[in-house]
Amino acid sequence: MFDHTLPLLVQGYAWLPDLSRRRGPGPVRTRLLGKPAVALRGPAAVGFFYDEDHVRRRAALPEPVLSTLFGEGAVQTLDGVDHRTRKALFVALLKDAPGVAALADRVAREWERSREEWPRASEVTLFDEVSVLITRAVRAWAGIPLAEPADDEARRTARDLVAMVDGFAAAGPRHLRARRARRRQEKRLARLVEDVRSADTGEASAAAEAGRPPSAVHAVAAHRDADGEPLDPRTAAVELLNIIRPTVAVTWYAVFGAHALHRNPGLRAPLAKEDEGYAQAFAHEVRRFYPFAPFVAGLAPRDVEWHGEPIAEGSLVLLDLYGQNHDPDLWRAPYTFDPERFTGREPGRDELVPQGGGEAATGHRCPGEDVTLAVLSTLLPRLARLEYRVPDQDLRIPLRRIPTGPRSGFVITDVR
Repeated sequence: MFDHTLPLLVQGYAWLPDLSRRRGPGPVRTRLLGKPAVALRGPAAVGFFYDEDHVRRRAALPEPVLSTLFGEGAVQTLDGVDHRTRKALFVALLKDAPGVAALADRVAREWERSREEWPRASEVTLFDEVSVLITRAVRAWAGIPLAEPADDEARRTARDLVAMVDGFAAAGPRHLRARRARRRQEKRLARLVEDVRSADTGEASAAAEAGRPPSAVHAVAAHRDADGEPLDPRTAAVELLNIIRPTVAVTWYAVFGAHALHRNPGLRAPLAKEDEGYAQAFAHEVRRFYPFAPFVAGLAPRDVEWHGEPIAEGSLVLLDLYGQNHDPDLWRAPYTFDPERFTGREPGRDELVPQGGGEAATGHRCPGEDVTLAVLSTLLPRLARLEYRVPDQDLRIPLRRIPTGPRSGFVITDVR
């Protein structure tokens, strides 16, 4: 069977949906990285994919992705009790409603601080500025101090966190920048974890007694895995990055939201209102409509079947996220941006899958989804209320590039 690694690199997000259209209904068989692969989509496929009896993660992620996006030994590479024990750390931090609200509040304060500075600039590249303000917010929320001068450190950290995401699916300079950025940030955070453990302030225990979550730094430093042992400093740094990096990655969605408002100016007024339900519906539609992760992958742990189709042990199993989020069998007019499809209703658990499916607490769904929605619901209405001009620029979003975004980064001028 023809290996489609090169077509994937050339076509990007369009590769798997295009292959599915050409092959017709049912699972799509191909090869990737020399391995046989089977691609699935649809709510039932989501349930199948997130059942560890059918698909496992250990050894499924290629080394280039681990060395850039997730990190060696990360929670995303674990299965079974090891995964559930490590995942509980993230669920406690990222699905705690007061904690999520506190992070959103910090993002709001950083937005207001940045908004006061932008009128003095001749132009503002929204992608760059939003990545910095989210970095400042999430580091403070997580208990990670910024070295002085703090603004310079925030920009350096934001560049590193963006580079890790930007280079995971690339070759050449983007990928090398991502590797260097990860090594740099892992070293810094590993030292921080060692310092926290040496200080032994008991912050994690005090937080538990007070009924509040500890800071992310203290929670990760105090965590014990399924074997009862604490994380080594490097792995602890990896997991700290798996909290702050995905939060900063919300920058992509925020800029997509700006793109949606520019293309659909009639949506600005309803989004600008103090309507939490509409803001969340708009955030859901941004996550559905715009591309972020093309698919997720795992390995078949044994010979399994999907609707009578055999999947051999060791085969790659792909869940087509981008294709499912644009499937006309699931979504009316899937290539129309329409927040109304989510007003008055929450999407089904395995229906909208930009950050995976299944249960976050027990499976591999991203536990930071609540954070993503809270940050977007905080930023997008403020963006809709902001007065600015969009000068001529290249706002095309190339589907060949993973991850993608407006080529210009979305430049605004005359901010008021």
